[in-house]
Amino acid sequence: MTGPTSGSDRSIGRRGLFVTGAAAALTLGSVSFANAASPGGEETRTVRGTLPPGSPDYVYLPVEVPRGVREIVVSYAYERTPVPPGTQGNALDIGIFDERGTGLGGRGFRGWSGGARSEFFIRADAATPGYIPGPVRAGTWNIALGPYTTAPEGLPYAVTITLRYGAPGKTPAAVHPPERAKGRGRAWYRGDCHLHSVYSDGKRTPAEIAAAARAAGLDFINTSEHNTHAAHSAWQGLWGDDLLILTGEEVTTRNGHVVAVGTEPGTFVDWRYRARENRFGHYAREIRRAGGLVVPAHPHATCIGCNWKFGFGDADAVEVWNGPYTPEDEIALASWDNTLTGGRGWTPAMGSSDAHREPQLVGMPQTVVRADDLTREAILDGIRAGHSYITESSALSLTFGASGGRGRHAGIGDRLDVDAGTPVTVRLEVTGAPGCTAHFVTDQGTLHTTSLPQSGAGTVEWRTTPQYATYVRAEVRHAPKAPGLPGALAALTNPVFLGGGGRG
Repeated sequence: MTGPTSGSDRSIGRRGLFVTGAAAALTLGSVSFANAASPGGEETRTVRGTLPPGSPDYVYLPVEVPRGVREIVVSYAYERTPVPPGTQGNALDIGIFDERGTGLGGRGFRGWSGGARSEFFIRADAATPGYIPGPVRAGTWNIALGPYTTAPEGLPYAVTITLRYGAPGKTPAAVHPPERAKGRGRAWYRGDCHLHSVYSDGKRTPAEIAAAARAAGLDFINTSEHNTHAAHSAWQGLWGDDLLILTGEEVTTRNGHVVAVGTEPGTFVDWRYRARENRFGHYAREIRRAGGLVVPAHPHATCIGCNWKFGFGDADAVEVWNGPYTPEDEIALASWDNTLTGGRGWTPAMGSSDAHREPQLVGMPQTVVRADDLTREAILDGIRAGHSYITESSALSLTFGASGGRGRHAGIGDRLDVDAGTPVTVRLEVTGAPGCTAHFVTDQGTLHTTSLPQSGAGTVEWRTTPQYATYVRAEVRHAPKAPGLPGALAALTNPVFLGGGGRG
C-alpha cells in the first residue's frame, strides 16, 4: 500500500547555511515516516524546493527511517531553466549517506551517482550501480544533493523517497579481484588506469570494459568511478591470468579530479572539499595508506570543476594525456615538463583513456610499465618510479635509454650517473609508428628531431653530455595538421636524467 505524497516545500535561504567539517553545506528540514508499517507495505514522501544561486556545494535532506524497512528508493528531478548564452544552467548531483552520518571520511557513505541517474535503490542484497548494498537500518539517513551549477533564477527540485517494509534479507560477501595475474616476470605491462562503467557515468558494463581491455592488448586496468567504490566488487569472473584488475576511484572535487590507483578493495575516498580548505593532503595520505597512488587527472581540462587546483606536492604521478590527444593535453605535457629541471622529487607522467562509452576506446592511450611481475604491488612500484611510457595503442612499442662512461646505462625513469662532461649516447627504438617523427626533449627544449621510416620502425641516436642536457625524454608524434603547430602525440616517455644526484 502506498502512503500519502507530501508536497512540502524546502526552499532555502541564507539563514540555513552552516559550515561543517566538509565544504560549506546546508541541511534541510527532515522528512519523517510512520514509526512502522506492515511487512510488504510502502510509504512515499515528496519534497520540493528551490536552491538559490551561490548555494553550498552540498545540501543534505535528512530522512527519518523507522525500523522494519527493507528497501529505500529515491528519485529526483529538477528544472533545467533556459539561460542566456555564456550563463551556466542548472545541474544537480545526488547521493546518500546512512544513519552513521555525513561526516568527512564517509563512514556513512552508501552511494553516489552524480548526475548520471534520476533514481536509485538500496536494500540488503542489492543496490543500484554506484550504491552499496546492505541493511536499511533505522535512524537519520541523508540524501546528498550537489548543485553543480545553478541558473540565475535558482534550481527548483523535487525529491521522492519511498520506503518498502519487510524482512531485510542478507547481504552477500563482496568478492574482489586478486592482487596478481600470471604475468611474464620482469617485463613491460600495458594498462589503462582511468575508466568509467555503469557504476558512475559510463555506459559500459564491467564485462564490456574487460572485453575491451583484452581487445586493446592491455595487461591491467584500474576501476575509477566518480566518488564511489561500489564497483570494486563488480568484476567477479572478469579477471584472469591475462588481466589484472586494480580497484580505485576518481575523486571528483569542485577544484579538480584525482584518480586513486590500486587502493585496497573497499576503500572509499571522500571528495567533499575544495582547495581553499587545505584538506587534500589528508586524503592523499589516505590513498597511500590504502596502498594506492595519487594521480591528478586531466589537470588542464576546461570543464567546470575539472582543472586541478591542489598543486602537485602530494602527487605520485600526473595524467598528462587523457583520451584522444588535444590542446589540453599539450598544455598538461608542457606544464609537467617544466617541473623536471631539478630532477629531485620529480613526478612521473601517465596516460589513460578516461573512456566512458562507445566510440571512446579503452586503452587509448595506455601506460606501459616496467614491472617485476603482473601484480598490484609491482605495477604500482613501476608507475611510482617512472619506469613507464605512454602510447596511443598496443601497436606501438619503444625502447629508450642513455649510455656513457664505463659501460653505464640508464633506462626510462632512471639516472645515468656520470660526470658533467662525459659523452652520452641517447637511443630510441620504435615500432608501430608509420608516418611519425621522433623528438628528443631536454630541459632546453626539443634538441633533436628526425622522421621515422615509413614502415614505422626505426632507431634514432643522439649524443650529448650531462652539462648540456639535465634530462632527455622521447616523443613520437604524428604529422602536424596545421602549420606551426605540433602534431598529436603517438607516444612519449618519462625522462632519463643525466649526471649525478637527484632521484633515479
